[in-house]
Amino acid sequence: MKKVILIGDSIRMGYQATVRQDLAGVADVVWPEMNGYDSRNVLAKVEEWAIEPQPDMVHLNCGLHDLKRDRTVGGYQVSLEDYARNVEEILQRLTSQTKAKVMWATTTPVNDRWHREKKPFDRFEADVQAYNAKAVEICRRLGAQVDDLHAHTMQAGCDRYLSADGVHFTANGYELLGVQVAKFIQASL
Repeated sequence: MKKVILIGDSIRMGYQATVRQDLAGVADVVWPEMNGYDSRNVLAKVEEWAIEPQPDMVHLNCGLHDLKRDRTVGGYQVSLEDYARNVEEILQRLTSQTKAKVMWATTTPVNDRWHREKKPFDRFEADVQAYNAKAVEICRRLGAQVDDLHAHTMQAGCDRYLSADGVHFTANGYELLGVQVAKFIQASL
C-alpha cells in the first residue's frame, strides 16, 4: 500500500480524517501531529516530516500563516519574496531527496470582512491569490502537481463552507476539501 503524507496548516488538520477515510485500503495516509503553520516552519520540518519517512506521495500546503498582516506593526508574517524562496526550497528538497510524487495544495479562500471581525490581524483574499500564483508558478517550473483547493472551494460557493472567522471551515467545508484531496491523490496513485 502506498504511503501518503499530508502536510499543512489547520485547514489540513480539518480535512485529514476525511482523506484517510476515503483512501482506506488504498493508501496509508499519515500526517504530522502539529500544525504546519507557515513556510518557514514547513521548511524547518520537511526533513522530519517527509524526507526521513520516504513516502510515496506528499500532499502539502502553506500560506495562510505566511500572508497574515499584523495590524500594529504592519507587514506580512512571511513576505511574498521569502515565501517564494521557502516554497521553492521545500519542493526542491522533496523532489531531490525523496522518490515521492509531490502535490501542492493552493491556499484556501478568505472572507476579508468576516476575518477582520474575528481576528486581531488581517488576511486578505487578494494576498491569498498573490501567494497562490507565486506557489503555482514554482510548482509548474519544478514539476510538482497542483491541487487547486482555492478554485475548488470558490466553485462550490466559498461562503457556504467557511466558518464565522472567514478562514476556517464548517464540518461540511472540511468534508468538501477532504473529498477533493482524496480524489486528487487517488488519481495519481
